[in-house]
Amino acid sequence: MRKALILINETAGMGRAGNHLMKIVTEAAKAGYEPIVYPILPGTSLTSEELVASYGKEVDLILCSGGDGTLNHVMNAIMYLPHKPKLAYIPSGSTNDFAKGLGIPSNKSRCLEAAFYGGIYSYDVGSMNNRYFNYVAAFGAFTEISYDTKQQWKNVMGYAAYFLNALSELSTNIRYSHHLRIRAGGDFEEGDYLFGAVCNSVSVGGLQLFGKADVRMNDGKMELLLIKAPKNLIELQAIITALRKGDTKNPYLSFKQITRVTLESEHELSWTVDGEFGGTFSACEISVHKKAINIMTSGV
Repeated sequence: MRKALILINETAGMGRAGNHLMKIVTEAAKAGYEPIVYPILPGTSLTSEELVASYGKEVDLILCSGGDGTLNHVMNAIMYLPHKPKLAYIPSGSTNDFAKGLGIPSNKSRCLEAAFYGGIYSYDVGSMNNRYFNYVAAFGAFTEISYDTKQQWKNVMGYAAYFLNALSELSTNIRYSHHLRIRAGGDFEEGDYLFGAVCNSVSVGGLQLFGKADVRMNDGKMELLLIKAPKNLIELQAIITALRKGDTKNPYLSFKQITRVTLESEHELSWTVDGEFGGTFSACEISVHKKAINIMTSGV
């Protein structure tokens, strides 16, 4: 019989990831899988990394229920396996950007159907120095909000908690500026930036960043968005307007598709990776790994 490793993070999102455990286990058994079930307990031996390393070689499917951060840890562990089992995802977080982009249903019954009976979709994975990411690596204004917002706020208020935290930090973030040297392919640019992100999703933090740009999650490319630091309120308003309209050709924005990019600064930058703290670096190399992970989905 095929085996499925089922990992549950009950602290994710609205704290409901474990509510459907019996349904998940039952559906796994009906689909012909022997379910191996564990809770994810950070700070113990029951972490995503430890569990995937222990069971990854003997299972055909790894299913995780949690938020985008949970999925990031599971995917990172899978990337280090010599044989990569299929991945299934039950989104239970506050924003679930990545699941929306993949076409994973929010309805739990349909989501379970996709997890065990759906099609396989191979998507691109990014790497930033020594860490992989599913859909975004970002620096600059507001990037700390996703991992700095208290979990209990997220559980009670969902995505509204991010907006409240963003408003409280608005005066600090709009003054953010960092000088960077950036190389992508044969292109080079240097300047002061408010925000930067390498994305494999049209939506980050619930916001549409790329307007009507042709963003695909399996073409071996990711989207690099850079926002120049405004010198005054007029420029800031122009940036906000461009972002609202999805105007990627605005002079305050730099947008391009990349397979590899390097970013260098005189001082260390703090990064967020899939909504979690990703470390601080003065030099950063980001690469795209085409169709690196096979995930179960109802289609994109």
